[in-house]
Amino acid sequence: MTHRSNVNYAVLEDRAKFIRTETVRLTRIAGAGHYSSTFSCAEILAALYYAQMRIEPSKPNWPDRDRFVMSKGHAAIGLYPVLADLGYFDPSELNTYTRLGSNYGDHPDMKKVRGLDFSSGSLGHGLSVGVGMSLSGRLQGRDYRTYVMLGDGEISEGQIWEAVIAAGHFQLGHLVILLDRNGLCIDGHTEDIMGIEPVHERFAAFGWDVQRVDGHDLPSVMGAFDNLPAGTTGKPQAIVFDTVKGRGVKRMEMSLDWHVGNLVGEDYDDVMKELEAGLMPIEPEPAE
Repeated sequence: MTHRSNVNYAVLEDRAKFIRTETVRLTRIAGAGHYSSTFSCAEILAALYYAQMRIEPSKPNWPDRDRFVMSKGHAAIGLYPVLADLGYFDPSELNTYTRLGSNYGDHPDMKKVRGLDFSSGSLGHGLSVGVGMSLSGRLQGRDYRTYVMLGDGEISEGQIWEAVIAAGHFQLGHLVILLDRNGLCIDGHTEDIMGIEPVHERFAAFGWDVQRVDGHDLPSVMGAFDNLPAGTTGKPQAIVFDTVKGRGVKRMEMSLDWHVGNLVGEDYDDVMKELEAGLMPIEPEPAE
């Protein structure tokens, strides 16, 4: 892999921690929230927004900006703080999260939140939206990239694979899938619900270039971004990020109990202290 030399990984690590701690704080405001689905993609979001995407927060509708579609929209609780931190809106607005009349709901609404390129609700639609955005850019002669973050639970839906086929057919080289491969969905282990492995080979079979990296190792994440080819034609790009659902909080890691939850009292304080202390090394699974 190639690596850019100007990336401050300490800053990206700090911003990933910020995404996690803000997720916990906003969940307390709401009374419930999607901790573990957001924790698994914290490093990906940090690298994308603070080091990779071509954006201009003071001009949220800049025609040549890169686009981002949060298809796994329940992780919007981790995206809102990033947008506020970058200056799209006043961070104090987040204190209204999910309250009556707030712009900031459990799923993102592009008509209410500056910096959002599309809304989400029912999962499985984001990649089709990304295909449309990429085709629109080509028709307009623009070279922006469109990034689509998918959850590994939603890619069992047929519409995802129709979009995969279309992107390969139209050679949308500026379309990038960011697959958060954390192995769990709300119903259980993805391989038990609807097996998707070898998912990287499946994308490749439909005409995509595919990379597969550790989604919590920031040099690997940035290396995958560095390997994306220039230009707007050619094979569409897919990055499969192997992640840990709930990463950063031991009680949540790979647990089916924390897809949605709420921390109160000492549990809240303990988790915030754990996150502030920083990520611990991932313990290997015991040998069978």
